[in-house]
Amino acid sequence: MKVSVDEDKCCGAGQCVMLAPEVFDQREDDGIVLLLDAEPAPDQHATVREAAAMCPSGAIALHEGS
Repeated sequence: MKVSVDEDKCCGAGQCVMLAPEVFDQREDDGIVLLLDAEPAPDQHATVREAAAMCPSGAIALHEGS
């Protein structure tokens, strides 16, 4: 799995950070998402999928496969 984020879409809700803090963080000045790990370990995939599904602005994109 590869993860990408669209900072222009991000509204700074922070749900991704609460669900997967190893993969996502937020900028301190405006709360916009920071991607910490674009290729998370397999044991994090379910949580990252949940974070993407819960993102209110659809700023997280997942690219499945190799």
